[in-house]
Amino acid sequence: MKIQEFSFGNYKSFKDIQTLNLSSANIKSSKPNLDVLNVIKGENKEAVSFLKSKAIYGANASGKSNIIKALVSFVRIIRTSVKDEKALNAVESFKLSTETENEPTFFQMIFWHNNIKFRYGFEADNEKIVSEWLYGKPKGRDLPFFIRDNQEVIKLDKTNYSEGNKLLTLLDDDSDENEVFRNNSLFLSTLATFGFGKLSKQIIDSLGSIIVVNGLGHQGMYRYAGDALNDLNKKKYIIDFLKYGDIGIEDLTAMEVSLEDLPDINERIRNVFEDNKKGKILVSTRKKYDENKVFNETHSFPFIGHESEGTKKLFELSPLIYDAINNQSPIFIDEFDARFHPLLTKKILELFNSESNIGSQLVFTTHDSNLLSPNLLRRDQIEFVEKDKYGASHLYSLAQFKGVRNTSSFEKDYIQGKYGAIPFLGDFRKLMKIKEDA
Repeated sequence: MKIQEFSFGNYKSFKDIQTLNLSSANIKSSKPNLDVLNVIKGENKEAVSFLKSKAIYGANASGKSNIIKALVSFVRIIRTSVKDEKALNAVESFKLSTETENEPTFFQMIFWHNNIKFRYGFEADNEKIVSEWLYGKPKGRDLPFFIRDNQEVIKLDKTNYSEGNKLLTLLDDDSDENEVFRNNSLFLSTLATFGFGKLSKQIIDSLGSIIVVNGLGHQGMYRYAGDALNDLNKKKYIIDFLKYGDIGIEDLTAMEVSLEDLPDINERIRNVFEDNKKGKILVSTRKKYDENKVFNETHSFPFIGHESEGTKKLFELSPLIYDAINNQSPIFIDEFDARFHPLLTKKILELFNSESNIGSQLVFTTHDSNLLSPNLLRRDQIEFVEKDKYGASHLYSLAQFKGVRNTSSFEKDYIQGKYGAIPFLGDFRKLMKIKEDA
């Protein structure tokens, strides 16, 4: 799967529809190798090429994380709307305008699956799907596979989307049709639950393959990384990843133990255990040296109780990066640089912008201005988020600025405010005056 565009509007801090564009622009870099290494050459009928990575910058509270949350909401509703009647609770409109507070949220993604371009999206509020559409371009023409308006499918391509016609026929024969097709469930997701909905299921599986890292210290990520150690290939990758990250860990082992055996463990380790009775504890192994600084044995530590927060994040992230690159899946990471040294974030970014990555796309939010280099990223790989005086966030690319030379110092210009998306900070020294007055 390759993402060309992800659009969203009237969602959290974004009032108007914004588009995150992951197709490569017709530009040249100062380093010609970036135009090769940082781009996935499009082998499709439209000759669309895709960016291997996209960095999103902006001040605190500008709305960067809401881009990732918009994608999470989009995918979650697609995957769960049929079985979870509360799935639409993920929708949250822009509340700082009377124009939008009672209007539906907009989501749409343009992507390529099996070398065919699709455009799928929907509008929804907390109670119902207001509209939904799927367009496909199987033979050079953009065709509406289906268009839904509230509970009615007003357009359907019976040739290219015959499974949709089968479902509508089934609904006509069903006396209790809402059990099959509710107003708060997606038509595409409903179709995917039937054996004949093969294309719908393929599309949902494709969208569901997007990996999202949203937040730090998530127990699900820790468990997934721990389970990944059971796969010898993944385990080698994880340990090598930690070694290359200069962490100093030689080995990782998952040991299944009972809480009864560990009466004095801290609360964070206790949360790993299922039913508070048994679970797996990760043990990290490091080299131990004698008085002559000669290595002669190893020593093991409980991973959670001993390792740093940065090490834990790198461990949790490594199997997801493995999956993304090996399965050619997109991966979105919020606060990519949090707890990481700048040299480490640079190395991970270079991994995605390398020959070894032939199909994965990395999108991340960051404050690490060291990555703003024309030697590392193309202009179309740099995105900014800025909030206006009305509280609405706006998304724009460095490639949209005219007169920016490829040899410019992107980092220096950004810090100086030439591209916007920086905080306007007050004089913190006045806080001392306030304290004195108090």
